[in-house]
Amino acid sequence: MAPLFEALGTPLPSRVRVAIGFTSRGAKGKAIGECWDNRRSGDGHFEIFIRPDLAHAPDAMPAQIAAILAHELVHAAVGIAAGHGRAFKRLAVGLGLVGPMRATTPGDAFLGAIAPILAAAGPLPHARLDTGGETTRPKKQATRMLKCECATCGYTARTARKWLETAGAPLCPIDGHGPMRHDALDADDAEAD
Repeated sequence: MAPLFEALGTPLPSRVRVAIGFTSRGAKGKAIGECWDNRRSGDGHFEIFIRPDLAHAPDAMPAQIAAILAHELVHAAVGIAAGHGRAFKRLAVGLGLVGPMRATTPGDAFLGAIAPILAAAGPLPHARLDTGGETTRPKKQATRMLKCECATCGYTARTARKWLETAGAPLCPIDGHGPMRHDALDADDAEAD
């Protein structure tokens, strides 16, 4: 996209790094792209992030990603301090981005200008990352109940590790069987030996 920026009199900085990854608010954030100032980067690069879980149609995804990239590149070109003000708007509109400046979308002019660039670049080496559902987020286990078993009769009960360590193993309810055993207790006994 560098020639498009140069044609508008605002060249891109020489040090820009782009990654498809989560923005600073992570998966729960709403930003689809983010540009970090080059003064925040250890090696002086503008750091641009584009979310990996965007839900665009596969055939529209490259153009949508390019539009997000263009928006973030405008921030790098005019400087982060310019925000979405006049300098940002002049360049964004010149590139063919439309809509409110805080949430630009690709207009027809942008799509026409970007089509040959996308064709030359080839397929986008990325697919949408599904961050929802149980398959990607393991359930958090609040308390792990540990199984205790009577060595005499096989009676079982479950208790939290806290109670095993604080009060000891539960007692079997059958008279004379005494404390139940647990692997954690056996391991502790083995370490004591």
